[in-house]
Amino acid sequence: MAATVAIRGQRSLLRQIREALAGGGPAQQRLNMVVRIIALSMVAEVCSIYLRRANGEMELFATEGLDPDAVHVTRMKPGEGLVGEIMRLGRPLNLVDAPGHPAFSYRPETGEDPYHAFLGVPLLRGGRAIGVLVVQNRTERVYSEDEVEDIQIVAMVVAEMVASGELISVGELEGVELAPRRPERLKGSKFADGLAYGVAVLHEPPVASSQLLSDDVAAEEARLAAALEGLKSQIDQMLEGQHGLVDASYEVLETYRMFAHDRGWNRSLEDAVRNGLTAEAAVERVRSEHRARLGQARDPYLRERLHDLEDLNDRLLRHLSGNGSVARELPDNAILIARNLGPADLLEYDRTRLRGLLLEEGSSASHAAIVARALDIPCVGRLSGLRDKVSEGDPVIVDAETGEAFLRPRPDVVKAIQARVDVRRQRQAEFAKLKDTPAFTRDGVKITLLMNAGLDVDLESLADTGAEGIGLFRTEFQFMVSEEMPRFNAQTALYARVMDAAGDLPVTFRTLDLGGDKVLPYMEAEREENPALGWRAVRMGLDRPALLRLQLRALIAAARGRPLRIMFPLIANVDEFRAARGWVDQEVAWAQRRGRPAPSRLDVGAMIEAPSLVWHLDALLPMTDFVSVGTNDLMQYLFAADRGNPRVADRYDFLSPPALRVMEQIQRACAETGTPVSICGEMAGRPLEAFALVALGFERLSMPATGVGPVKQMVLSCDREAARRGVSALLKSGAGSVRNEIETLARKLYLAV
Repeated sequence: MAATVAIRGQRSLLRQIREALAGGGPAQQRLNMVVRIIALSMVAEVCSIYLRRANGEMELFATEGLDPDAVHVTRMKPGEGLVGEIMRLGRPLNLVDAPGHPAFSYRPETGEDPYHAFLGVPLLRGGRAIGVLVVQNRTERVYSEDEVEDIQIVAMVVAEMVASGELISVGELEGVELAPRRPERLKGSKFADGLAYGVAVLHEPPVASSQLLSDDVAAEEARLAAALEGLKSQIDQMLEGQHGLVDASYEVLETYRMFAHDRGWNRSLEDAVRNGLTAEAAVERVRSEHRARLGQARDPYLRERLHDLEDLNDRLLRHLSGNGSVARELPDNAILIARNLGPADLLEYDRTRLRGLLLEEGSSASHAAIVARALDIPCVGRLSGLRDKVSEGDPVIVDAETGEAFLRPRPDVVKAIQARVDVRRQRQAEFAKLKDTPAFTRDGVKITLLMNAGLDVDLESLADTGAEGIGLFRTEFQFMVSEEMPRFNAQTALYARVMDAAGDLPVTFRTLDLGGDKVLPYMEAEREENPALGWRAVRMGLDRPALLRLQLRALIAAARGRPLRIMFPLIANVDEFRAARGWVDQEVAWAQRRGRPAPSRLDVGAMIEAPSLVWHLDALLPMTDFVSVGTNDLMQYLFAADRGNPRVADRYDFLSPPALRVMEQIQRACAETGTPVSICGEMAGRPLEAFALVALGFERLSMPATGVGPVKQMVLSCDREAARRGVSALLKSGAGSVRNEIETLARKLYLAV
């Protein structure tokens, strides 16, 4: 019975505040009325509101019980006093004797000497504390859990009223920091080259709740219960492999399920609804508490749990709104902001409106970064705390030349970036002029420049770049962006479109490279301790021959008697290649028995990505028609550094003696056996790294479309023999990296890099 009275009293308090504000009047008068109503309802002798100024200071904006002359006079520095402590902690502070607390800061102008009992709660909006609501009493007492709950609900509503301008007009709030407004410069890592200026769009942003207070508590409880049940069912289905995110690992989904069934999280939501909030407002309130509590944690595990809760809250809000699957409308100059993205996530957005991408996590070799490069979308990642520092609609600069992001940039910064964008356009125009120029070095060596692809949109770039073919077509992308397993006809149609678009130019199709960080939503994913070293790529195809044979059959059908090049990924020993090639021969024979044309020329190759092959090339190369070096995987295995783990992804350098010696050994073995060899990793698309590869003797480089122009410009300015002498001398270096030395060599040779 007591609980019911408390609930009614709290809801009555909120309605009294609404009714009082409806009468209008000056801002200070409305604020004074709010603190007076709260003090009366809470049986408190003091109620005060402090708001945070842009410089971090906390200013007393209204009070009932303290000296009114202290309003707008009393200010505390960031972290000062009990109010500063609440802002720092982001949670309530309930004290029997406030003056005895070590953080207490005495301010004589307020006249708060006689007050001992103290309860302060942060005014949270979007996880950020914008102020503090305080109640005080003379007697030493502990405020009950119900009273703490009541004032937290009131604080949430007051925070929304302040931020929306309902309590104080926007003009009167000048100088109060309700959301990040100051220019910020964040340093991260360059994932996809380029520059972009636009407005921030949050990936899967929370669904805004237009109504904070419910009119029918029972109905709202039923809505919340139904949404929670739907969320739990969805996550259970994900774990069963029926639905889900493209790159959601088993561990992440298990964590989602654990949180979705967590009694504490469920109870917090249910209590907030029982106390008069709508289900959406309850989610936002619990979200803000978690952000404030865990957002300051130094422990990376706790911060990771915060991200899990963020995703879970977003999913629950979409269940409540019923429109979780509706496509997002983007502004013309959208900069997408996300914690991380799977490769399919990026493809869900309208690329004609997407100007740039900023990620809190990830790595330059992740598949989201690879897709960004394929779509020519500038991308910067590993921007610590990004999502808490930017709001929807903020002006944002993506500087993927230096690996930086500028949030709410100053006009002079915008002007400087726009000037650099103009310079980039001029460079692109120069590259376009080279489109039809053959890539010969200054001493007459022909370097074949090919393009990496995997999407329909890539085909549009083939003619524009002047690439001499597709050196790597990633067939798995079709599988990753589909809601179900692509059938034979769908696969055949895609491969035929690729060959038609290429015309007489060669196309090398890599068979499915799934597993590791590429998990299909419609295939059951087995939990592995180390997925990068687990059941993936050709291993999956050999263990599931029906999957591999269907793809090979589709490739042969798409060729329609034309030349066909097929390449198998992650071959770790010669027996794997022998078995895979055997399936190709069987599928060609199957087609011929049915009167269907065999490819006019069939070349079957292997990707050199496993270091084991480097010491068995004498056995492998005679079995292949060509090989291609996948430098992304080869280097991560060579240096035992997971390319998708930002903590270790940058621990090795392509331009280091171990890496260059391995590449030189592969090139020499291929030259001795006459085996055509190409490079199809990210290394080939960077002019300085490509310079080192040309110096080592490689003459076929396959790269993202955006790399063809810069690499061709480098090739045209390169003397291969002089480069060979310079780089060969560096192979014996005892340094961990020879990047600086290669840069110096490039300058001496007047190289365009």
